[in-house]
Amino acid sequence: MSLLSKKPMTLIAGPCVIEDEGLVMEVAQELKRQLKGKKVDFYFKASFDKANRSSIEGFRGPGLRAGLKILEKVKVKTGLKLLTDFHTPDQAFAVADVVDFIQIPAFLCRQTDVVLTGAMAALQLGKKLNIKKGQFLAPWDAKNIIEKVREVEKMSKAKFKLDEFFITERGVTHGYNQLTVDMTGFQCIQMMGTPVIFDTTHSVQMPGGGKDGKSTGGKREYIEVLARSAMAAGADGLFMEAHPRPEKAKSDGPNAFHLQFVGKFIDQLLEIRKIVSKMPKLLPEAK
Repeated sequence: MSLLSKKPMTLIAGPCVIEDEGLVMEVAQELKRQLKGKKVDFYFKASFDKANRSSIEGFRGPGLRAGLKILEKVKVKTGLKLLTDFHTPDQAFAVADVVDFIQIPAFLCRQTDVVLTGAMAALQLGKKLNIKKGQFLAPWDAKNIIEKVREVEKMSKAKFKLDEFFITERGVTHGYNQLTVDMTGFQCIQMMGTPVIFDTTHSVQMPGGGKDGKSTGGKREYIEVLARSAMAAGADGLFMEAHPRPEKAKSDGPNAFHLQFVGKFIDQLLEIRKIVSKMPKLLPEAK
């Protein structure tokens, strides 16, 4: 069961990358419209740099300075809370100074300096921290990530509240160009005392599965069933990339959710979350 079942569901949504200011503003305003009145703790997401592209030819984004300026404009114009990721320790404080929720990408979850600096920046500036568990790790391997963050708490003599530090699950690589989501993983990580967000769009990725192996493929048709299953399994929140024109997206188009359906989809997930919250766990936790 969700660790945060009595709080609004955490929702992180937006385009994969900042393609341009117009696209980002379009998505942010539409998400704000669709999510108005819904019981979600919403953070608009867009990356200023996609540093882990499959190919050297892949679009990366406007970069740190230009990207943060665009995100600041989104906040001023829409009033939305923001999330974006950083890639090197020297970016952590600059990013945390602008956004409300800083994120460590999956491929960097084992980089100790990135984790430590991210935790320090979030604690010192009063921001939330989301660490995406790498697709090369089993759910129980998140323990080492969490312990690094707890060590920063000890050094800083400060502590994240329960809804301020999350691990995001996005499946594990099994075979070529495929990810598999273990629904027991949510409970496994929650037993470590950390709420879990489900990344439903990256879970249907096919890394290197695009044309000529130079881009990421995806199976968008499985997004809905996986997200519904994750809510039933007790996930504390949802991460999803949404785009008004996925077929033209400059990054992760094959696994992006169609923007026009986000609001209706969230309504479905909230209904599942509501039902599950009324079902007490019958068996005792394993020791």
